[in-house]
Amino acid sequence: MNAQQLAALLNGREYRNEITDEEAEQAKAAGLVAVFGASDDLMEIRGAIYDEVDCYDGESILIDAKGVLPSWDSASESEESAKDYFERKAKARAIEALWCEEDGYDWAYETDIPHEKFEIVEDGAPYCRGIVFSLSDIGEQK
Repeated sequence: MNAQQLAALLNGREYRNEITDEEAEQAKAAGLVAVFGASDDLMEIRGAIYDEVDCYDGESILIDAKGVLPSWDSASESEESAKDYFERKAKARAIEALWCEEDGYDWAYETDIPHEKFEIVEDGAPYCRGIVFSLSDIGEQK
């Protein structure tokens, strides 16, 4: 499975039924990551990375092959975690969650990571424009 195939599989799914556990495991095995919105405050991340990020009213996160970077407030609590944060930050890529800002979707995402887009609907209406990318593409800097 590649990013284009996973995006095609997820395209048109209903909100709250975006990806099955089995599909998330297949994505993980293929090194793929799906990002989509939930509620009015969450960025869901499934596949090779599994996480949930609070992004009320939009937010930008940093992500690398290990996952979402912690906040600086959290990372600055010890010298070791601060060092790890800066090492990871140097190679991390940003994903920006856009709340109610793009083409009638409640959620959309912008990133310079090569990705494919897919649509999540709620009661047949556009809800979220999610993205799928390969973990191997995170290391490539523009």
